[in-house]
Amino acid sequence: MRTAANKEGAGFHAPTGEIEVLMRPRRMSRFGACLLACVVNAGAFAASGQQIYATCAACHGARAEGDPGLGAPALAGQQVAYLQRQLLYFRTRLRGSHQDDSYGAQMRAGSQAALPDDKAIAAVVTYIAALPKTGVKPGGKFDARNGNNLYQGKCGACHGGRAEGNEALSAPRLAGLDAAYIKRQHRNFSKGLRGAQPQDRYGKQMALMAATLASERELDDVIGHIHAVGTVR
Repeated sequence: MRTAANKEGAGFHAPTGEIEVLMRPRRMSRFGACLLACVVNAGAFAASGQQIYATCAACHGARAEGDPGLGAPALAGQQVAYLQRQLLYFRTRLRGSHQDDSYGAQMRAGSQAALPDDKAIAAVVTYIAALPKTGVKPGGKFDARNGNNLYQGKCGACHGGRAEGNEALSAPRLAGLDAAYIKRQHRNFSKGLRGAQPQDRYGKQMALMAATLASERELDDVIGHIHAVGTVR
């Protein structure tokens, strides 16, 4: 069994090259089926980021615009460093290893199969980050004033006034992410499904911040604000 060192956690080693899906058969989603297709096609991809991304497009879209129906978030225009870090986390089990994170487990299996080394990860994230950014229109009623106040008070200092992200703070772009994905990640941070690993220092910060949104209504208002200010112009 091969081991790979985590760049952010000195001395941390995790198995790579293994495919393990922690998924009950009845809970297998279409997203999981897409990732199984990635496994089948993994040996055929070429060196360029665009060719590697072809194995991801079935779920995340041809332009990385995402597909909420598959639980696949938009990736286009996201920061290279953030995408690279998350794929490394999936590959080394820092993300997607909790038994209740079914979508994360699927991504972990897919990344381990389709992205065998750091060179492949670097190529595909560079391609994705260069794609045109996506936007999401507010999908329901929300309190705009409350959403603005909560976002600026809790999120904006790191993620930017228009949810554009801040690479210097390792804070990803939130604009363009669908509501269901944001809610799922908020739940994952709140319940320890994500950000609980000692080596995931940015995740630990987010887990602390997620706890400050006290209700579903507050989260809806924040998401509405993100979609309103983050619309691509």
